[in-house]
Amino acid sequence: MKILVLNCGSSSLKYQLINMDTEDVMASGKYERIGEDEAFITHKVNGQKIEIKNAVYNHTEAIDFTLKQLVNPEYKVIDSLAEINAIGHRLAHGGEKIAESVIIDEEVEKVLKEYTDLAPLHNPACIAGIEACKNVMPGKPMVGVFDTAFHRTISKEKYVYPIPYKYYKQYGVRKYGFHGTSHMYVSQRLAEIENKNIEDIKIVTCHLGQGSSICAVDGGKSVDTSMGLTPLGGIPMVTRCGDLDPSILLYLMKKENLTADEMESILNKQSGVQGISGLAPDFRVIEAESYENNERAKIAMESFKYAIASYIAKYAVAMNGIDYIVFTGGVGENQINIRKGICEQLKFMGVEIDADLNNMRGEEKLVSKPDSKVKIYVIPTNEELMIAKETQRLTK
Repeated sequence: MKILVLNCGSSSLKYQLINMDTEDVMASGKYERIGEDEAFITHKVNGQKIEIKNAVYNHTEAIDFTLKQLVNPEYKVIDSLAEINAIGHRLAHGGEKIAESVIIDEEVEKVLKEYTDLAPLHNPACIAGIEACKNVMPGKPMVGVFDTAFHRTISKEKYVYPIPYKYYKQYGVRKYGFHGTSHMYVSQRLAEIENKNIEDIKIVTCHLGQGSSICAVDGGKSVDTSMGLTPLGGIPMVTRCGDLDPSILLYLMKKENLTADEMESILNKQSGVQGISGLAPDFRVIEAESYENNERAKIAMESFKYAIASYIAKYAVAMNGIDYIVFTGGVGENQINIRKGICEQLKFMGVEIDADLNNMRGEEKLVSKPDSKVKIYVIPTNEELMIAKETQRLTK
């Protein structure tokens, strides 16, 4: 069975074609700058990386061109699009109406539109990707795997906010959590590596990237997570603010005469470590500047590391202890000093990172000292494989 996995951003498209008989990635890539004349695709197949500049102005055009690369005679991986059995979509927010992976139909699209306000950067792109697939591959079965699904096991006292209860009942205002597919994958993979029954271990998974979230996984189930109603909450991210005193919003809106939409844009696109540092929205740039006597960059990075360490310590309370800490995501897998800086703030818990073992990027590896009371792992995430497995399960 061959499954195409799509992850649609507002101006990007990530994809993988996976042979589920072997779980091998047959082809993968990313279309960037969709909607611009400078749009280009980076297509990876057979060890090759092919970059093609091709202007596309919507997701239908991007998906159509991507599919042509899969059957391109120069480096084709399939003879015909008919070989693709199903399509798996990474979806962001289905509120309380959809709490598990589903076959995509009109009702699912309706729910995505309904919760666009809660995922303004994500849900419109998801809808665009679904509609594009309908146009390019009509009748092909599609499955939606929601970022929120893994967190449906969080108990009510942890997901209800201390505001009038009627807002939860009327509008579904509660903690939902995100990056669930990634947190699920790395926690299950850890249990495999350690040859442990996942039901017997307590794990904190740290998905650190452009968007970042922390999750307490107790017995294989999410019991708490840092993101909340939207992907804006939790720790500070590249351009997203994370947790704030809510009165800050009201104060700034009054002082600057900002509309709700303008405030939302500031919190999503101009805040986080970029907002503090004033630098480009790239962790690598900001971290490098933090070592060059750039005070604002240093404050931004220390704030980021402190917030993560604080959440890890908090989740020791949620689970009555921690056995493992896992780092994943682009930052978690590759930024050596960020991992080191987070763990050094947790020495009071017996967390001891090994500087030599930690001196690597993107590997699946144990990086804690032998006498560390909490084992520390780096495990590259594989959300696409989890999405493919769910797609296979529902369409087989």
